[in-house]
Amino acid sequence: MEENGPPVVEVKNLCFGYGSGEPVLEDISFTLDKPGMTCIVGPNGVGKSTLIKCINGLLKPTSGSVEVMGKPVSDYKLKELAKVVGYVPVMTGTYNVMTVLDTVLIGRYSHQKWRTRPEDIEIAHRALEAMEIEDLAMRNFNELSAGQHQKVSLARGLVQEPRVMLLDEPTSNLDVRHQLFVSAFLKKLCDATSSNVLMISHDLNLAAKFADNLLVLEKPGRLYGFGPPQELITPEMLRRVYNVECDVIDDHGSPHVILQSVGSELM
Repeated sequence: MEENGPPVVEVKNLCFGYGSGEPVLEDISFTLDKPGMTCIVGPNGVGKSTLIKCINGLLKPTSGSVEVMGKPVSDYKLKELAKVVGYVPVMTGTYNVMTVLDTVLIGRYSHQKWRTRPEDIEIAHRALEAMEIEDLAMRNFNELSAGQHQKVSLARGLVQEPRVMLLDEPTSNLDVRHQLFVSAFLKKLCDATSSNVLMISHDLNLAAKFADNLLVLEKPGRLYGFGPPQELITPEMLRRVYNVECDVIDDHGSPHVILQSVGSELM
């Protein structure tokens, strides 16, 4: 955030529901007012992906508001919003027969006019190098593994050069080494570019190690808490939100969860 400028993302009393069904999100409020990495965590079915889609304007809240850089997200034109917010959903290569380079260049559309410039290609190559997949540039996307798909998707988000990146499980389908690599890279990206990463994660220990803040959702789509991992990852939170019994130990300043048992209703 620029000094004395508006928050990068501000969510106020957000509620969302599909049709006449039960609400998916209820009264969610939080602010991203300085650069950093925030992980959205919580059990399945609490609306994590729905929340990201509301922030990105793909879904319209039932009530409440979402502002990006001080402006309602609904007031942005698509190309204008894409320069500020990068969105990386979970991708598959089933129908994508483009090369990896062309797939990544899709992320530059908000910066282009009627053709791809040499500058765009250079930025795309730098993103591929950052993800350690430059050797895949001319391979067809649908020929790659699930883990490679994930890294290509991240590269496509990087080339947007946004102020905030919204990532839906960016470490899914990655082995342990690449989970650590991607998480560390995103943390360094926030620090180096004064940007924000808001990402969904199911790995509490990975989130605790790299995130500046956690946004914890609990059923039925409510906000349990927003703040540093050291404050939120506790046996009490894990019992209430996940219905599991855990020990939480200190791992070089970060909380580390050791699972003991699941709650009785899951047995």
